[in-house]
Amino acid sequence: MGQFDGKVVYITGIARGQGRNHAVRFAREGASIVGLDIAGPIIDHATYPPATREDLDETIRLVEEAGGKIIARQGDTRDLAFQQQLVADAVEQFGRLDHVIANAGVLTWGSVWELSEEQFGDVVDINLVGSWKTLKATVPAMLEAGNGGSITIISSVAGLKPMPFQASYSASKAGLIGLAQSAAKELGQHRIRVNSVHPYAVNTPMGVADTEAHRLFGIPWVGPHFASMLDYHPVASLDEISDAVLYLASDSAKGITGAEFQIDMGHSKV
Repeated sequence: MGQFDGKVVYITGIARGQGRNHAVRFAREGASIVGLDIAGPIIDHATYPPATREDLDETIRLVEEAGGKIIARQGDTRDLAFQQQLVADAVEQFGRLDHVIANAGVLTWGSVWELSEEQFGDVVDINLVGSWKTLKATVPAMLEAGNGGSITIISSVAGLKPMPFQASYSASKAGLIGLAQSAAKELGQHRIRVNSVHPYAVNTPMGVADTEAHRLFGIPWVGPHFASMLDYHPVASLDEISDAVLYLASDSAKGITGAEFQIDMGHSKV
């Protein structure tokens, strides 16, 4: 028996990285998975490789291999109608919706005054507005089911401690804290808990394969802004983040809502 037997979990950005790992981990614990990913180039100013349709297909294979049922579609979190239809189809097939993981996000780099309108607007629209659309699409189904549940929004340590050259990313991730806090206050009466998770670097293409990040980290004055307390552990594994996500969705966290759950190697406190 798994701790999420009979539960249904909705995850955005599921094609690879954190989203895929969350999906597989929930499936191993008995959950059915509903997921989406654009699975292709999403912004032309990204400096790390995009997910692909093949990545999404591999997630489906891995979830099914883990014993889980899955509905996974190629789509954009900014498309509210798409998300609403996915939720409707999931409820029709699985009968309920219990947990939501708003995970999809993008990153771009540049000085505040040098960022293009697209660099700032795209990142805020995907990371913040897209997450709000995820909640707008999913919360009504959770309320109608009346089973309680949880929502976990993947923010970043940059939402707590904004970084240089990350104005659009930091602003969007700080905005997610406000989204999570408001939702937690509104949904507590319905037994739905809402928390945000704040990783530092994670072993994903965004986290370790971003060519512009590596260039900027080499600038002498920039490095100290990215220091942490645990220099011997500079990058979190996927399972470290999934451990937190599954915990926050579990009955073990039934008293936790409105929390800013940090997995940041102490970076936000330096």
